[in-house]
Amino acid sequence: MRRLIPVWVALAAVLLLPAIAAAQNARVNGQVLNRDGQPWAGISVVLKSDSGRTYSLKTDKDGKFTQIGLSPGVYTFTLTSAPDQLNYAEQHQLVTDQDNTVMINFKDILAKQTAAHPEEQKQQQEAASAFKNMKAHVDAGVAALNDADELRKQLKAAPADQKAALQDKLNADYQTAISELQLGEQGVGAKDGKNHAVVWSNLGVAYNLSGRYDDGDAAYRKAIDLNPQPSYYTGLSSSLANSAAGLTDPAAIGAKITEAGADCDKAAALDPTPGVTARCWKNIGIVLSNKGNFKDAVAPLQKASQSDPKDAQTWFLIGSAYTGLIEPKQEGDKITYIIPPGAGDAFQKCIDLDPSGPYATQAKQNLDALAAMGAGDSTVVGARKPKKK
Repeated sequence: MRRLIPVWVALAAVLLLPAIAAAQNARVNGQVLNRDGQPWAGISVVLKSDSGRTYSLKTDKDGKFTQIGLSPGVYTFTLTSAPDQLNYAEQHQLVTDQDNTVMINFKDILAKQTAAHPEEQKQQQEAASAFKNMKAHVDAGVAALNDADELRKQLKAAPADQKAALQDKLNADYQTAISELQLGEQGVGAKDGKNHAVVWSNLGVAYNLSGRYDDGDAAYRKAIDLNPQPSYYTGLSSSLANSAAGLTDPAAIGAKITEAGADCDKAAALDPTPGVTARCWKNIGIVLSNKGNFKDAVAPLQKASQSDPKDAQTWFLIGSAYTGLIEPKQEGDKITYIIPPGAGDAFQKCIDLDPSGPYATQAKQNLDALAAMGAGDSTVVGARKPKKK
């Protein structure tokens, strides 16, 4: 037999429906204003009810947000914005059948905080101002270094009559970078070791580029003391290599190069990626080669090739360093050349690794030159070299 439902029960169920609907009929209209009292767009707003239900919103271009279908109760409004380092929360009571308007004005909030804690707010403002000033100097220093990079490229390709002017601009950039970074370093907070290290490392770059290698050495050491990084050790090794290249005492040169190599090992200990180690050793070899110290350049370049054997440039540099060590020898009416073993093999390795690369053409020319030198040169007046077949 079908069960009957009493009329009063059905009526009660009908009466409950409007009550349930009304319980979800709260609405909130909000607006967020920034520290200057202007609409703050793109702020994440999370509403969390006292029962634990959450709603995630974002302010529009006018700083406004809206949420409907809320239960009445106390809600926590949490505002966040990663770029602005914002993380703020406050509570509001929301009721039904009314306009729940929430205005969050950070200009007013900060004013109230300042009035309640004037000394604390003053310290925060001073710290913020100091950081802004410091960052402006550091940014200016880095911009000067970036400009110097472009000028160095122009200097390589410039006609002879334009080189002096470009060099003057380059020197001015170096001095600007050093001055601005020094001012920036002075503005870094005493307990902010990482930012101190970053600024000191940039100073190391500027000092090295301007030829102040001892100052570069000192700057990188300060950065390492504060926050050891592979790139800092690589920069320090370049400073030491440049210092070594300017010395004349073989013992002093050897000591500097040994210390530079030790820094490459320290860089590798922090980051064993082959490219990191190879770059450090290659930098030492390039510095010494550029100064004409081919004898001492060979060993670090070989270390670089062991770390990254597929780097065509390193093999080209090894071959070039060996070529710089070629010695002539008089044998009767003929001059022969003592070519270090491995020179030709290095150039061939460069070609094999990257046949169409930027070093392949010159490597081929150098191989041909080495082959011609192997025949020697006659010192008899009027003697002709044999023609190539």
